[in-house]
Amino acid sequence: MTNTYTKPIPQADAESQEFYDGARRHELMLMRCLACGAWRLPSRPRCPDCLSTDTEWAKASGRGTLYSFGIMHQKFPGFSDEGSYNYATVELDEGPRIVTNIVGVPDAELRCDIRVAAVYDDVSDDTTLIRFTRASS
Repeated sequence: MTNTYTKPIPQADAESQEFYDGARRHELMLMRCLACGAWRLPSRPRCPDCLSTDTEWAKASGRGTLYSFGIMHQKFPGFSDEGSYNYATVELDEGPRIVTNIVGVPDAELRCDIRVAAVYDDVSDDTTLIRFTRASS
C-alpha cells in the first residue's frame, strides 16, 4: 500500500476471522446453517432459526438492497480530513444485513431500495473492507 489508511480498522476475532479472510480474497463470506439453510451475520455457533450447530462458511452473492443510510457530518478521529460521509445498512439477497458505506454514488442520490453490489477496498496489506456501490442491472 502506498497510502496510509488513517481510519479505524476492524479487528477479527475467532468468530469473524473467516469473514475478514474472505474479504481479503474479495469474497463476501457468511455463515450458513446446514440444517435449515438460513444465512447469518454476524457469525454465532447456533442457528437462530432452528438452533442447529451444524454450520459452514459459504460465499454469498455480494448483492443486496440499500435498507437504510445516514450522512455523518461529525468529525470523529481518523475522519477529520473528510467532508460528510455516508454509513449504510444493506440487506443482502441472502437475508442478513451488513453495516457498510456506499461508494461511487453521490450522497444526494442515495435512496432506500436501490440495488447494490459489494466492492472490496484494500485499505492495508492485511485488511480489506467490504463496501457497496450501485449494482449494474
